[in-house]
Amino acid sequence: MSDLPLLGVEEEFHVVDLETRRSAPEVDALLSQLDGDEFAPELQRSLVETNTPVCATLDELRENLRRLRGTLEATASPLGLGVVAAGTVPLADMSTDAISAGARYERMQHEYQLLVSEQHICGAQVHVDVPDRDVAVQVTQRVAPYLPTLLAISASSPYWRGRDSGYASFRSMVWSRWPTAGPPGHLETAADYDRMVDELIASGTISDPGMVYFDIRPSAHLPTVELRVCDACPQVDDVVLIAGLFRALVARARADLDAGLPLPAARHELLRAASWRAARSGLEGDLVDLVGPSLVAPEVLIGALVDHLRPQLEEVGDWEQVLELSRAALGRGSAAAAQRRVYGRRGEYVDVVDALLAHTQGRRPSHEPPQTVPAAAELLAAYHPSSFDEAVSAGGTVLPHYGWMFRSLERMGPRGLAAAESALRTEQRARGVTFRVGDGEPDRLFPLDLVPRIVTSEDWSGLTAGLTQRVRALEAFIRDVYAERSIVADGVVPPAVVQDAPGLSRVGRLVPADAVRIAVAGIDLVRDRADHWLVLEDNLRVPSGIGYSVMSRRLIRSVMPDLEPPAGVVGLERVPGMLHSALLSATDVDDPGYDEVALLSAGESDSAYFEHRLLAARMGVPVVTPRQLQVSEDGVYLVGTGARRRLSALYRRIDENVLLSAKGADLRPIGRALVNAVSRGTVAMLNALGNGVADDKLVYAYVPRMVEYYLGEKVLLDNVPTYPCVDPEQRAQVLDRLDELVLKPVDGYGGQGIVIGPHAERAELAAVAEQIRAHPAGWVAQDLVELSTHPTFAEGKLEPRAVDLRAFVLQSRLGGQPHAEVLPAALSRMAPAGSMIVNSSRGGGAKDTWVLR
Repeated sequence: MSDLPLLGVEEEFHVVDLETRRSAPEVDALLSQLDGDEFAPELQRSLVETNTPVCATLDELRENLRRLRGTLEATASPLGLGVVAAGTVPLADMSTDAISAGARYERMQHEYQLLVSEQHICGAQVHVDVPDRDVAVQVTQRVAPYLPTLLAISASSPYWRGRDSGYASFRSMVWSRWPTAGPPGHLETAADYDRMVDELIASGTISDPGMVYFDIRPSAHLPTVELRVCDACPQVDDVVLIAGLFRALVARARADLDAGLPLPAARHELLRAASWRAARSGLEGDLVDLVGPSLVAPEVLIGALVDHLRPQLEEVGDWEQVLELSRAALGRGSAAAAQRRVYGRRGEYVDVVDALLAHTQGRRPSHEPPQTVPAAAELLAAYHPSSFDEAVSAGGTVLPHYGWMFRSLERMGPRGLAAAESALRTEQRARGVTFRVGDGEPDRLFPLDLVPRIVTSEDWSGLTAGLTQRVRALEAFIRDVYAERSIVADGVVPPAVVQDAPGLSRVGRLVPADAVRIAVAGIDLVRDRADHWLVLEDNLRVPSGIGYSVMSRRLIRSVMPDLEPPAGVVGLERVPGMLHSALLSATDVDDPGYDEVALLSAGESDSAYFEHRLLAARMGVPVVTPRQLQVSEDGVYLVGTGARRRLSALYRRIDENVLLSAKGADLRPIGRALVNAVSRGTVAMLNALGNGVADDKLVYAYVPRMVEYYLGEKVLLDNVPTYPCVDPEQRAQVLDRLDELVLKPVDGYGGQGIVIGPHAERAELAAVAEQIRAHPAGWVAQDLVELSTHPTFAEGKLEPRAVDLRAFVLQSRLGGQPHAEVLPAALSRMAPAGSMIVNSSRGGGAKDTWVLR
């Protein structure tokens, strides 16, 4: 296709009274002052339609959309009217039959009765030119499977007749009542299409070809194929995005037709189901991937669609713009979610209409949330935190950045939250979101709380700098430990700290010198006051939680659609791609198959196997176990899954000792062979074997010294004050203060073995004192930090629970050196009632964490 495919857009708008914010049947007064070539009436007299000129570029389309919207507002405003681009408006009067004049509309009212009265809905239609009607019919069939994704992008109609519908696009639910609405039936030629139209007219179902209301159809009056599935969009950029994707889909369909590829075989029922799911979810819940079929995140489906269409987008110069617009749309979330956020501030529909009026013209709404809000009376009546609480002040007032959230929670009330909690557990079971406490234990639902935690942009900025600094220092330490041990020779770290470290491994020396040792670090943080974060623990072996963080966001959105993250929350759609890029950086792009990466897992026996499968699926890589691997002199191969594939890198999520004793595809031990392959550089393993030397609780005490020694920088994130019992002087102090300190075994895992002195019985303290004297190198003590608390829904009420934060730092190899960056996918963990130990193996749970931009 050498000629640039032209396109145009028809947009429908609600006419509203600026005093009442209700829909107003005043389109005749508006149209009497407008040019009839670009403006037209719709079925209801409270609606008006605009038609752009034919456009060649997306920039030209955007300019015309803005011009027409501006003209509408300039004409409507002196009449006391406004125009809203959205699928529905909350305040619409359906008690009258105010339809536009004309024999066609009158005939429709007589034939379809109440259905006509309900049509207070607005859509956006996109036209793309095609050479003839046979091509148009073929295009409708080939593009139809992708239309639910476009509907999800456009979803802007959560409110219907003064109440929340529970849908992101209720307009599509109303529209689906027409007898000819929905996905197109199976048709292959223009003759097939015309025959179908003739039969529908003969049956009395419709009266003219323009009443075929398929989601996509050959236009009844233009040489185009017409997209009809979308809501009207408040944001012009969303219309431009949809138009760009649709033009590329048409071009792709024409290319497939020219190549003789068969029509897609998606079932009609499944297409309807996918459209329903898109209408229900918008961009805040999972969508249907027809390949499978399966439920996937919008970020995955939209990202895959944009990648799929890259050749067609590049051909017309739309690639960069559509990529940027798609990311921006995912970052904002759906227009439906935005309306719910506005409503949540005061519970007033007029605020929603005001915001829609502003967004339609590209302006920021003037109202802002109040700076202080009263406590949510019912939910917080018995909420009495004993230490610093992150959401509620000591006086019982909800802190400003939590205000809108608590208004939403208060509207739900205890019963609504209990229902959401039940729905959450059902969703978790359906998706298999589980973990296992230990070997031989049954899988359990991952304990997830309903109330998200907010981390402000100021806090996150400080944490980002401190976390990257810390991981850079730990990377330097591991490299040094398995080489010269300069930090020991210079007396900065005692020899025994390294030599007796439980994680010191002989295979650590076999990792190539230029390899990135820490690809993924999980750093646990706590805070004891608003402006003071402390590092509690470093996890550098196989840290878990990224996948649970991503899934937590998805689950909370799906069961509490009213509780949408504000626009300023950093999205998680980029997280799998960032992880994948970090893994690929360990490979040589000049080598064949450099991107053949796999996630290495112990399989179903691993407590975090759900996360392994989730992350692998989001990255588009396989999950493999040692039994699927074969090692030869020239590399590591994945076998037993079809074609034999040479792997360039393994993302290690399996315990080092388990891996070293595992058997490969030939049933012989594979550990030594894998280590040798890593040493030869024929496969990269991330995280590296031997990383455990740097993350036990004794080495932790010396990390601040590492920062100063290796980086020459001032430490940005403090440790919890820590006392190594291997030091005689500090051991004596610890034994004198057992009832004040937290005692931790150096090689403890998952909170096991920890004794909290102020909460311990006398006999328990005596027992730990005996263990410290017998094996002092196996223990450290720390000052007791009163962890901050956060509201958590439990047993029908909100109660303060101690929380920590696991942040994830990625390291990529750039220019031969490690480069650290912090993922926005942080996992907040909360302790059981009355406890300060947050580990899931000790009864703890997790929260969705909203990082503000």
